[in-house]
Amino acid sequence: MDPKSRNKLSPINRRRLEIFKSNRRGYYSFWLFVVLFGVSLCAELIANDKPIVFSYADELYFPIWSVYTESELGGVLRTEAEYRDPYVMNLIESDGWAVWPPIRFSFNTIDYTYQVVPAPPDTVHILGTDGQGTDIFAKLLYGFRLSVLFGISLTIISSVIGVTVGALQGYYGGLIDLLGQRLVEIQTGLPILFVLIILASIVEPNIFWLLGILSLFSWMVLVGVVRAEFLRARNFEFVRAARGLGVSDIKILYRHVLPNAMVATLTYLPFVLNGSITSLTALDFLGFGLPIDSPSFGRLLSDAKANLQAPWMALSVFLALATLLSLLIFIGEAVRDALDPRRSLGAGEKSGGGTEIVGIQTA
Repeated sequence: MDPKSRNKLSPINRRRLEIFKSNRRGYYSFWLFVVLFGVSLCAELIANDKPIVFSYADELYFPIWSVYTESELGGVLRTEAEYRDPYVMNLIESDGWAVWPPIRFSFNTIDYTYQVVPAPPDTVHILGTDGQGTDIFAKLLYGFRLSVLFGISLTIISSVIGVTVGALQGYYGGLIDLLGQRLVEIQTGLPILFVLIILASIVEPNIFWLLGILSLFSWMVLVGVVRAEFLRARNFEFVRAARGLGVSDIKILYRHVLPNAMVATLTYLPFVLNGSITSLTALDFLGFGLPIDSPSFGRLLSDAKANLQAPWMALSVFLALATLLSLLIFIGEAVRDALDPRRSLGAGEKSGGGTEIVGIQTA
């Protein structure tokens, strides 16, 4: 962070940033996670069965983003060109050139050169192939991106629902709080895994259906802490003063009470993300998750279970999944320490149990 941006932070946020950096394990885990996620976002440029760019007849083509037929390259067929076909490559190289990714296999590209699969690691497939003859490294790369994006989406949806329900319960109390608590207790008592399996077996699984189904239960994690913060914050003097000035409940909730509650809520988000990724992996492993042709850690684990004679499969996906979940846990611990009021607030900045108090904003 540059000095100008640093000066824009309030003293308490600067202190929190320093505490976060002082946790070396969490700080370096954060940057390692950012690098790995950034690399996975460029998966098509790293592992793909299509050239990144090629030139033919003095024209540039980008097959990753556009579809070209074989006839456009001087061939016979009017279907999409199969770039790993020697015939198509000869057409391109006869009047141009091509730039390939480092790994010439996508997550669903079957390598027919092996007579026995799974094949052990070699110079072509650095982590070997799975039971279908596809490259394990490519599947892990695409699966990492899919898992993180799915987890982030589910975390955002869960946070919005959980914070909204908890805020309404804590701020208004009474009947709203009573009904909300009974709803949470009923859903908490349900065997969530079995309900998810039943719902996933009724509809044809895809990423949006699965996201919606998991959102029905994942929001309950945040309700308790948000409700407690709003129950406490609604009796603060600045909230009473805002009511006395005629400020609407929506503005009080959003501008005055929510910033105080979010300090405690943010500490849960890395762990919610961790749980979202674990839930997706578990459902995929059981066969009730994403479609079978999707690159996911759960599908790879299931394939590794069916091919115990190929230990490189289980070892590769275990190390990838363990690394991802460990990084998120370390980041969560660092965020928890940074937002801990006993460490981030001085004696004169504590109020009502140590949570940062945001004063009235009348603008």
